[in-house]
Order: sequence, then structure tokens, then C-alpha cells
Amino acid sequence: MPPVPRLLVVHHTPSPNLQAVLEAVREGAAMVDGIDLVVRPALSAGAADLLDADGVLLGTPANIGYMSGALKHFFDTVYYPCLDATVGLPYGVYVHGGDDTAGALTAIQRITGALRWKQVAAPLSLTGPPTPADLEACRELAATVAVSL
Repeated sequence: MPPVPRLLVVHHTPSPNLQAVLEAVREGAAMVDGIDLVVRPALSAGAADLLDADGVLLGTPANIGYMSGALKHFFDTVYYPCLDATVGLPYGVYVHGGDDTAGALTAIQRITGALRWKQVAAPLSLTGPPTPADLEACRELAATVAVSL
């Protein structure tokens, strides 16, 4: 029997808005049968988590035009240990900001490009309090990444 594909969600969730988004992500991943969902805060996720994953979903607030320091720390921690071992890793990303997420998305895409990961879903950019449509988009993002595994 083949191993169950593992989806790693690496997130920084410092606000109620992002908590609602994370819960929608969990719900979306749960819609896909046969997936092992592992959810790790960005400050505690590491190379072992990433090396055990078949795909990753990244989530962060946009802080002053950039990803959170917690997600940047995750990338700093895993970059060299995982550089060659995770080439082609399927990934998706969501970013939530007060009014702009462009800088955070650009930085994440630059790093994931250097890691040579494969983006399997359009990045999700959310601003302001998440609407029901935003939460549905989060579910769809998670399900899309999970199905790609």
C-alpha cells in the first residue's frame, strides 16, 4: 500500500482574521480524501517537516510590505538543508494584509523560485476582514494543493 501523501501547512497566524483563514484552509484540505494534513506554526516548522512533506501550503500576514518574520525564519531555516531535496515540491500560498500584499507575494515567489518549487495554485491575496467568498477561496486553495499531491 503506497504511503499517504502529506500536506504541510506552514503558517504565521497572529490575528483573528488569519485564524479564520487557517480554519478555512484546514477545512479545504479535509475535503480531499487520503491526505495527511500537518499544520505547523512557521516558528516551529523545520527542515524535517519539509523533507517529510509531499507538498506545502504557506500562509502569512503582509507586514510593512513583506512576509512575516516568522515565515522568513522558516525559509532561512530550511533553505540550505532542503535546497536540492525539495526541487519540484508542489506549493501554494496565501497572504493576508490590511491593504496590500504585493511585496510579500513577490518575496515568497522569489524564494520558492530559488528553491525550485512548483506552484500548483494561484497565490491567494486577501485584504481586510475575510469575507465568506475569501474563506471559500482559502478552502479551494487548500483543496487544490492537496489534490496535486
